[in-house]
Amino acid sequence: MPAALVRLRSPACGQPAQQPRATWQHGRVTPATHSSLFPQAPESADAVLEGLDPEQREVATALHGPVCVLAGAGTGKTRAITHRIAYGVRAGILQPSSVLAVTFTNRAAGEMRGRLRQLGAQGVQARTFHSAALRQLQYFWPKAIGGSMPRLVDRKVQLVADAAAACGIRLDRGELRDTTAEIEWSKVTQTVPAEYPYAAAKAGRETSRDPAEIAHLYAAYEDLKRDRSVIDFEDVLLLTVAILQDRNDIAEQVRSQYQHFVVDEYQDVSPLQQRLLELWLGDRDSLCVVGDASQTIYSFTGATPDHLLDFRSRHPGATVVKLVRDYRSTPQVVRLANGLLAQASGRAADHRLELVSQRPAGPEPVYTEYTDEPAEAEGTARRIRELIDSGVPAAEIAILFRTNSQSETYEQALADAGVPYQLRGAERFFDRPEVRKAGIALRGAARFGGNDSLLDDAVDLPSQVRAVLSSEGWTTEPPAGSGAVRERWESLAALVNLAQDFTAARPTAVLADFVAELDERANAQHAPTVQGVTLASLHAAKGLEWDVVFLVGIAEGMMPITYAKTDEQIEEERRLLYVGVTRARERLNVSWALSRAPGGRPHRRPSHFLDGLRPGTTATVGRSGAGATGGIERGILADPSARPRRTTRTPARCRVCGRTLADAGEMKLMRCADCPTDMDEGLYERLREWRAVQAARSGQPDFCVFTDRTLMAIAENRPENSAELSRIPGVLNRKLRSYGTDVLAICAGRKVGEDDEDD
Repeated sequence: MPAALVRLRSPACGQPAQQPRATWQHGRVTPATHSSLFPQAPESADAVLEGLDPEQREVATALHGPVCVLAGAGTGKTRAITHRIAYGVRAGILQPSSVLAVTFTNRAAGEMRGRLRQLGAQGVQARTFHSAALRQLQYFWPKAIGGSMPRLVDRKVQLVADAAAACGIRLDRGELRDTTAEIEWSKVTQTVPAEYPYAAAKAGRETSRDPAEIAHLYAAYEDLKRDRSVIDFEDVLLLTVAILQDRNDIAEQVRSQYQHFVVDEYQDVSPLQQRLLELWLGDRDSLCVVGDASQTIYSFTGATPDHLLDFRSRHPGATVVKLVRDYRSTPQVVRLANGLLAQASGRAADHRLELVSQRPAGPEPVYTEYTDEPAEAEGTARRIRELIDSGVPAAEIAILFRTNSQSETYEQALADAGVPYQLRGAERFFDRPEVRKAGIALRGAARFGGNDSLLDDAVDLPSQVRAVLSSEGWTTEPPAGSGAVRERWESLAALVNLAQDFTAARPTAVLADFVAELDERANAQHAPTVQGVTLASLHAAKGLEWDVVFLVGIAEGMMPITYAKTDEQIEEERRLLYVGVTRARERLNVSWALSRAPGGRPHRRPSHFLDGLRPGTTATVGRSGAGATGGIERGILADPSARPRRTTRTPARCRVCGRTLADAGEMKLMRCADCPTDMDEGLYERLREWRAVQAARSGQPDFCVFTDRTLMAIAENRPENSAELSRIPGVLNRKLRSYGTDVLAICAGRKVGEDDEDD
């Protein structure tokens, strides 16, 4: 390994964000659909500029020297920069093979390549930092290092666990996750193990283990990788930087290939990525960066907006363009978003962009208060069911929450309401078994062409795709329920819809063309839309948008999160809420619960970020201010002066060892996963047998009745009446009504259906 790796220094990293999907066409908003992905290429360079607003056009025509685009949420930044590249290519100013466009996710890079292709700019490289670096590393490794390149591991958690075991250190799941995050932070800030304690203290990082111990684990992790001849994703960037620094001949070869650079989401670039960008550039300045300091939400990994905000200092002659026309959200949503930032402080706030909505007026944001979290989930699912019944597509609705641990309650509530959903960040679309099988079937049909009996009556591409997928389980009508069968159908239906849109854009396309499109999308992980409500964390929602957004759990202690203590951390939480608000095109619903569980003390209050923005409230300073009164689904608090003082949220603790619990499943059991249990094993098995019968009757997966964790909690607590049963997390009101009598009978040792004299 080159010595340059040890010499690198600096702070910060960011995680990806995907690109907005709404576009601006001739002064109006066009929400992105499948068909918008396949427009006809413009006839000339000037035609590329048609439909851009004045600021977007300024971006597209600024082809020389450094360019900085400050682009607010929903302002069409991806449209502006892809048209910039396409205009330069079509005008003969940029050679396609000399342009490298860099973004942060494979999906965003895939979308960018698709847009460029349709604008007539084929041959432009659009990649993530890691993808571009990996390609160069693989190509230059034999010349720079020699031999075979080490294997790339996609997950480092197991390696960290092995390193801890080698050091004789026991890490629980939370500590393992935290230690892995610290190693990643160290590598993107180019901090070597020996310097970690000092760097962590200087950065104010709070760690679950002693910094010296983490440094020891970090060193052991690096030794283990070397022994096993593997590298991780951070090594891809580190090694590429090292080679370009140490080998000027290789650096010049790369620079002769790429002469023009575009970097999207520049507020999330880490020092390591910035260093790589500088090595790619050399002494040239043909660089265009795009970003928004108000959407910096990855500082916990070391990200900083300083690279974006200091761009003009590093490049005094840079062209700077601000995009503030919001084509995504209604004036009501934009007003709330601007209001959030107006109360912010810090350097990013000093450079905030005041968005101006270009949409017609829509409904005001709805603020709803619930008694407890299960009630909030049920109320949200009920409203979504009503929206879908009124004609709103499920794919245009999202539930966004602060932490992934909040997901389970909403999954159950949606399943109870018969609402299909998809988890953002779960199994990737093209990795699903039914999608892989469908791809094989379509590829086979395309290979046999007209000789495939499945296609005898299919006269066009969409009907051919429907015919092939009907043999894989697709039907014209969706199956009942919302379990695995429905999920498989939704995947196949997404392919059918994509075929229709593909044909609308390319009427002469044949099945082989569609298969090639699927292969390209699979390589880019550019999935079609699946008809299901999206469940996602606020971080995972970055870059996406929906017609209707439900922001749930917006209460003190969750937003801002409890462990956000410094002013900088609290301001990042505000920016995270801003990102959530700006995901909504038309309708925005904000809710919170007064207590965690049914019957709990209603001590919570809505987030102070909403003070002065919700009707009937006034702005407050810092964390102080008014709280919330009781009441279910009350949008406005009539008497702010009557609100109780905010109290400190008591953390959930293991009832066996007393450790603070963070995992949702452990909180449901109220104990650590590896602590001794007093669960009645016989009762648990009887509950599982009963659940299997109920699931079979309803045609749903077992977890739609009760999850294993909930059954374990029931078997441990052995409730004797409805009140005790309702206090178990996972037993929602709807489930209590549907299954409470049966569960209590089983717990009491009676047969299901026997009369309960106590009731």
